[in-house]
Amino acid sequence: MGIDSKGRGLLIVLSGPSGAGKGTVCSALRTHAPELVYSVSATTRKPREGEVDGVNYFFKSKKEFEGMIEEGELLEWAQYVNNYYGTPRRFVEEQLDAGRDVLLEIEVQGAKQVKERFPEGIFIFLLPPSLDELASRIRGRGTETEEAVVNRLKAAAKELREVEHYDYAVLNDRVEAACDRVRSILIAEHCRKDRLFQEQPDWLEGM
Repeated sequence: MGIDSKGRGLLIVLSGPSGAGKGTVCSALRTHAPELVYSVSATTRKPREGEVDGVNYFFKSKKEFEGMIEEGELLEWAQYVNNYYGTPRRFVEEQLDAGRDVLLEIEVQGAKQVKERFPEGIFIFLLPPSLDELASRIRGRGTETEEAVVNRLKAAAKELREVEHYDYAVLNDRVEAACDRVRSILIAEHCRKDRLFQEQPDWLEGM
């Protein structure tokens, strides 16, 4: 029978405090790791010009979304400005069953929900080089008042303590280096003997 080196895909959950560079790293991974599938969220907000259902979001009515919540069809969900946002479990499971790795970029609170519902995921916490650098990045956006920046930094300091609940911590000192670290984690996880033998217990047959 032998070993199928591909097997089932992995769900990689990447999160961290605001300003850690989650979006930047994920955008870079689209170039450096094109084999990754990016999780598509569901939302009740109206599509913006150019957005495509199933590509940018799964657009749902409020009734449809609330039905998904009741049926346990979401790995995580939240409500912002009268609209729901969440991660459909079916899409993720279909990709994983097809042997594709799925990347989910999400905030710390959402990652907690995912871990409760999908503990076999790989949870990666993105770290800024320092709190000073984090403050510099947030201020560099130039979109918030100093009071708002201070509040974000307080929230970030609290979120940083959540790193203990993650499998890996990746330093985002340089985007390319952070991407390499994430890819190294994926390679290592696919080589775990317990994962390989669990998925293919009869691999010795025919050898």
